[in-house]
Amino acid sequence: MKNSILTNREKEVFELLVLNKSTKEIADFLGISEKTVRNHISNAIQKLEVKGRAQAVVELLKLGEITL
Repeated sequence: MKNSILTNREKEVFELLVLNKSTKEIADFLGISEKTVRNHISNAIQKLEVKGRAQAVVELLKLGEITL
């Protein structure tokens, strides 16, 4: 990974994103707030040095951190 590794929770959030889950669905599933979900996504985007969720997903797939 470019700067640092994602936390297990950040990976978990992206695994649910690729399953087409909404921020609210992810929050409900993980028992956390929607704001926390958005924070995890934002942190991962920063760590990966990409511009958005879609780019983050592509990068994580390339790195083998998540699968489809």
